[in-house]
Amino acid sequence: MIEIDTLDGEGRFDAYIAEPNGRARAAIVVIQEIFGVNRGIRQKCDRLAADGYLAIAPDLFWRIEPGIELDPDVPEEMQRGLELMGQFDQDRAIRDIEATIRAARARLGDGGKVGVVGYCLGGRLAYMTAARTDSDASVGYYAVGIDGLLGEKHGIARPLMLHIAGDDGFVDRETQAKMHEGLDDHPRVTLHDYPGEDHGFATEVGNRRSPEAADRADARTKAFFAEHLG
Repeated sequence: MIEIDTLDGEGRFDAYIAEPNGRARAAIVVIQEIFGVNRGIRQKCDRLAADGYLAIAPDLFWRIEPGIELDPDVPEEMQRGLELMGQFDQDRAIRDIEATIRAARARLGDGGKVGVVGYCLGGRLAYMTAARTDSDASVGYYAVGIDGLLGEKHGIARPLMLHIAGDDGFVDRETQAKMHEGLDDHPRVTLHDYPGEDHGFATEVGNRRSPEAADRADARTKAFFAEHLG
């Protein structure tokens, strides 16, 4: 774990860091679901580090309940995650993600590139990060509520990829259609659909994982970051 200063310098928050062997090819900020920086998110970081990236997952719930880790397969913990989502300030979270991007760049030095990848809530935040920060490349998995953020698409200046679960219990078909209608013609945005897949299909652990679709999405993400980050 490391500590990162907020942009205004008035606080500090923890982040899980996974470092590659040797010099990092770039850095990737891993944005949590509503379950905190749990085992699955740490494994995402470890996998990225194995591919040569410096990976950092900030604890975005630190203002509410720092260090919380939840298991979505436990109904009570799923409910707690939804409650935390209701208390969560997404605009402040984007500033914390920006602070993490800056911390990653400081560790890389020499103009190293930094991307972001997020899941569920983190997928939504990845979209917002692409629109509001200078992230070099962004990826969102089963992002929620993007139809309400299409007015920010003009701010997306660097590549963004979104993975859409076709049978997402949190993102209905109408919302998916609006995402395509609003973003298919955007020169910096790529959408991939996964028919028949539900929310959380690319989780590292647990009942939600769908291995074939997860591997396909992760292969696309790997190629995307190799192209745009190095």
